[in-house]
Amino acid sequence: MVDKIFFDTNVLVYAFDTHESTRQDRAQALLKQGIRMESMVVSTQVLSEFFVIMTRKIQQPLTAAEVMRIITSLSPVPAVELDRVLVFRAVDTSIRYQISYWDALIVAAAERMKCSQIFSEDLSHGQYYHTIQVLNPFLE
Repeated sequence: MVDKIFFDTNVLVYAFDTHESTRQDRAQALLKQGIRMESMVVSTQVLSEFFVIMTRKIQQPLTAAEVMRIITSLSPVPAVELDRVLVFRAVDTSIRYQISYWDALIVAAAERMKCSQIFSEDLSHGQYYHTIQVLNPFLE
């Protein structure tokens, strides 16, 4: 069985934002490997954030249709959906680890899917939240 890895929004953004070529290469390699190995997991939160960032916040925004094509191409990747139980777990995680609710929601989604790791630039590299370790794949 392959270990599941949760991909935070920033990894997806770097994979498709052409203004960070070094990070783009790394992010694209991680995506390809995650899809090929069937180890990649995201959440509806990540997909929503990805849409907003790619259409409004990057240097050269994509159209909504272009981002929708990317999100559609990621359909084989499991996506954790937000529900009341996940919100409760995120609140608990936020309180326990003193992290933002939105970061805690990422942790809760990764935990639900029994991920062993989270790829993220936003959480502390090497930190464990519950049983899940955060890795920043862009550290030199």
